[in-house]
Amino acid sequence: MTSKQSNHHSIGPFMDRVAESLDGNRNADVEKRHAKGFRTARENLEHLIDQGSFVEYGQFAVAAQRSRRSLDELKSKTAGDGVITGLAKINTQQFGAKKSQAVVIVNDYMSLAGTQGFFHHAKIDRMLQVATERSLPVVMYTEGGGGRPGDTDVTTQIAGLNITTWLVWSQLAGVVPRIAVNNGYCFAGNAALYGGADICIATQSSFIGMAGPAMIEGGGLGTFAPTEIGPVEVNSKNGVIDIVAADETEATALAKQVLGYFQGPLGDWSAADQSLLQSIMPEDRRYTYDIRKLIEVLADSGSFLELQPDYGKTIVTGFMRIEGHPVGLIANDNCVLGGAVDAVSAAKAARFLNLCSSFSLPVVSLCDTPGFMVGPDSEAEGAARKMAELFTAGANLKSPLVCIFVRKAYGLGAMAMAGSSFVKPVYSAAWPMGEFGGMGLEGAVKLGFKKELDELEGEAREDLFNKMVAKMYEAGKAEEAAAFLEIDGVINPMDTRTLIINSIGLN
Repeated sequence: MTSKQSNHHSIGPFMDRVAESLDGNRNADVEKRHAKGFRTARENLEHLIDQGSFVEYGQFAVAAQRSRRSLDELKSKTAGDGVITGLAKINTQQFGAKKSQAVVIVNDYMSLAGTQGFFHHAKIDRMLQVATERSLPVVMYTEGGGGRPGDTDVTTQIAGLNITTWLVWSQLAGVVPRIAVNNGYCFAGNAALYGGADICIATQSSFIGMAGPAMIEGGGLGTFAPTEIGPVEVNSKNGVIDIVAADETEATALAKQVLGYFQGPLGDWSAADQSLLQSIMPEDRRYTYDIRKLIEVLADSGSFLELQPDYGKTIVTGFMRIEGHPVGLIANDNCVLGGAVDAVSAAKAARFLNLCSSFSLPVVSLCDTPGFMVGPDSEAEGAARKMAELFTAGANLKSPLVCIFVRKAYGLGAMAMAGSSFVKPVYSAAWPMGEFGGMGLEGAVKLGFKKELDELEGEAREDLFNKMVAKMYEAGKAEEAAAFLEIDGVINPMDTRTLIINSIGLN
């Protein structure tokens, strides 16, 4: 027998075994998947990673059920034990080979509904170990039904709660970026991994909950269809989902975009005509404007990606680029509660600042707020605690912060938007229409001049009130704040991008 013939005989069975783990060996399951309008796990993997870069771990694993199923059935129905794991490169063309390395974990719903079995956990644990040792970002697709009780081959454990999956996943917080993508059902253990990620992307077809129907019914809590548990319209409003995508194609593209903000600057960029910023604000300080339109002009074209738009709506958070450099953004939305910082928005912004701090992303704050939201309803939301969290996050921000006061900057809310104090930013600047005060002008007049106002009625009272507001407005104009060195300067709006770049030192 020649050497060539010998190699043929040894390679043949191996290649057959490889093929058994791929989609081509699972035609019926693939067709079922496609009939739902969904992609297979390997199709998502192929879209996510750079071609030819995947190094797979644990490809030949099957469910730990050899005592109850034939090996052929296990190969066909439990390929990879429900999860594809490995190393890959993502976005090499934009960021180079060194910055593109990542750990990829793709739960496979075609294999026992993506449930978490013995080898499934072992594979994930192995990749999280690699991510830890090599400081690599992790992209995880989380679709699956949670823990699996049917792994009969495992006889050396009782509850199986001494595994390290959630331990190491959680220990990676603030160490490497963790991006979770979900489509379809994501329950119990899968949901615990999804919710623990730094950035959570979900398709419109996602249902995410800490228990699936069987567990809920088993706990005596009623009978529910899986589509009643954690739909997108619920989880986008409560903050569980950061970004909602139409489908897996868009979700995967978004995962690549999000990862890019952590991979570094881009050489190619363009931006809108910055003179547009000079006319974006209304002449009347009482009128609203579109903060997202302002952001789109300020940011590199197409670079702004908002997080949690349906949650904590008084503050906009997200990523953008300035001259190719990635930065985090927080901005008050004057169209919601006048831009007042409420409890939920404060908690949202605090979480985002902590994320930027962990990965050295500079932060741009666009401040236009009358202050913190107050009143009994606000206190019922835990205002004191959640607003303090925003102060804590800003005060401990390790990356540079630039604060631009585009209009109103009043009270503690303005301080929180500036990182806890106007002295925290590396540079704080106001646009010419900026206005400052210890509290909102109207409230300050009503409180500070109550005696004088109470002595008058009707038109006379209104005239005095308007006169005092106008007087306080003149005293709190941006030029005066800069003259007293409470801020670092007043700038032409069209110079904002240049100021951000120069003050942070990105060039």
